[in-house]
Amino acid sequence: MSASATTPRHLGASPPRLRWAWDFGPLLQDVDTSRLLALLAALSAEGVLGSAAQQAGMSYRSAWGLLRGCEKALGAALVNMERGRGTRLTEFGASLVQLDAAARVALEAVHAPWQGRLEALLAPVVRATPERLRLAASHDLALADWVEHGRRITFDLFWRGSEEGLASLGRDECDVTGFHVPETWSAAQVASWLGRWLKPGLHVCLPLMRRCQGLIVASGNPHRLQTLADASRRSLRMVNRQRGSSTRSLIDQLLGANGLKPESIAGYAHEEFTHEAIAATVAAGQADVGLGIEAAARRYDLGFVPLIWERYGFVMRSATAGSPEGKAFLARLRGNTFRQRLVAMPGYEPLPVREPGAWADFLA
Repeated sequence: MSASATTPRHLGASPPRLRWAWDFGPLLQDVDTSRLLALLAALSAEGVLGSAAQQAGMSYRSAWGLLRGCEKALGAALVNMERGRGTRLTEFGASLVQLDAAARVALEAVHAPWQGRLEALLAPVVRATPERLRLAASHDLALADWVEHGRRITFDLFWRGSEEGLASLGRDECDVTGFHVPETWSAAQVASWLGRWLKPGLHVCLPLMRRCQGLIVASGNPHRLQTLADASRRSLRMVNRQRGSSTRSLIDQLLGANGLKPESIAGYAHEEFTHEAIAATVAAGQADVGLGIEAAARRYDLGFVPLIWERYGFVMRSATAGSPEGKAFLARLRGNTFRQRLVAMPGYEPLPVREPGAWADFLA
């Protein structure tokens, strides 16, 4: 393996820095090598592919494809996926992570004087870019695809459950939060729920799209499931969403409405962090059913039983909505690129373009 030094293409608020990358020769492209090592390091720390992919800045599907593609190119397994134990690195995968970490520690001292000279050289010409918005959003495939394939993205995205994201916004730990609620809720329910973390006079809402949630099942729905209660009666395995997500709350509400206790569902303790991870778990045969959006089921050629339509949107401070960064963010959401991607995905409907407003209008 050889190393090469590079400088960032885009200079912004963070200082310029000297970076290096491994060269695996003809086996892997440099970009794949860098993404792979970042993903393996995150997996070593997290042990769950969904959260590791999030930490590495990629979608679950991209992470899965990257692992499989690199394993094929290298001719060696990098991870083991075990039911109930998450995703673990193989001895070979762990060795790559250890080697990369050790090399970075050694090279940091070597790079330090050159880093200082680079900063001094560029200081007169570097112009600071506007601060990027911090977006903590409940997982959504349309939003993930837009961010992954879009250009000139002016925000940093972190996947968080709706409740976790709203709590973060209330603590000023993010600038914008993406959340979703069932369309069966009343305006009073939405206001009461948001009021647990936010203030009506301080925060405004922007409804963005409708999407359909339901049961993600094997192709053809071989167990003929119509509700989660059916899965309990037939002793089938489910895969759950993480605590703090609105989908998890919906699951608990559906179970409660049918008089079911969590312990009556095999797999209730098996948690995943994204809709895509739910679909991948069912596709891998590690669960018989999970609750998620239709687009995730179709992406993995799975069956889907619609249960509920919900509204997905954003909430932010009024000051953020009126700032240059906030206006740029909102303009991108209203643009053709995002809306065209939305229309092309199953189980989605765009909502009319509007300005951020009162909580009571979120379902209007």
